[in-house]
Amino acid sequence: MSSSVRENTHFGYQQVPLDEKQGLVDDVFHKVADRYDLMNDLMSLGLHRLWKDLLVAKVRPPRDRPFAHLDVAGGTGDVAFRVADAGGRLTAVTALDVNRDMLRVGRERAAKRKTGERVTFVEGNAEALPLPSDRFDAYTIAFGIRNVPRIDKALSEAHRVLKRGGRFLALEFSRVDTPLLDRLYDAYSFTAIPALGKVITGDGEPYRYLVESIRRFPTPERFADMIGDAGFSRVDFTRLSGGVVAIHSGWKL
Repeated sequence: MSSSVRENTHFGYQQVPLDEKQGLVDDVFHKVADRYDLMNDLMSLGLHRLWKDLLVAKVRPPRDRPFAHLDVAGGTGDVAFRVADAGGRLTAVTALDVNRDMLRVGRERAAKRKTGERVTFVEGNAEALPLPSDRFDAYTIAFGIRNVPRIDKALSEAHRVLKRGGRFLALEFSRVDTPLLDRLYDAYSFTAIPALGKVITGDGEPYRYLVESIRRFPTPERFADMIGDAGFSRVDFTRLSGGVVAIHSGWKL
């Protein structure tokens, strides 16, 4: 391939140069950071809380020994705080995000929480984690992997930073597999969510992108293959809420 040819990828339903996607995604989250968790409540009718609780239940941080956890694309701390709360005083959580505004929100929330002192916020890219190899007992990423320009690199980095015996867990929107529900879900996603985003944040376009990005994400079966290709073993996934979301799992053995 000629060096002058630029590789493209998708940004929602648009085709954009691969090296520009991260900046476009950053712009989306700069706009929604302060209302991100509120919008999650409204968009999911509160179900995102249950989904995240189920994710953390799979992490199972111990209460009686050291446990190092990494939550990627978790700038507001929503999953990181859950892990810290579920684990004991020796549970240490690193919340990593590429977006400074999301991290700012997370640090502000941490200052108001008893377990916030056990959560460290780090700015970094999922494709090139500024963290040592074989460091973490578990890695989670909730609703973030679909926004990564090079998913294969993010999965490879997840495998690198996990200890032997560590677990990778991804909570992500999926493909609704119930005939009537899929049409209702599409109608709600493309009409109500952008309109709701405009009311709450003043701009509906970031939420139009987020809805489109869900539709462009690989099927659960294909994503499971990608996790396996990154070196993980015992890969599986569990659909939740009629296939609206899925929890994907893999182990570094």
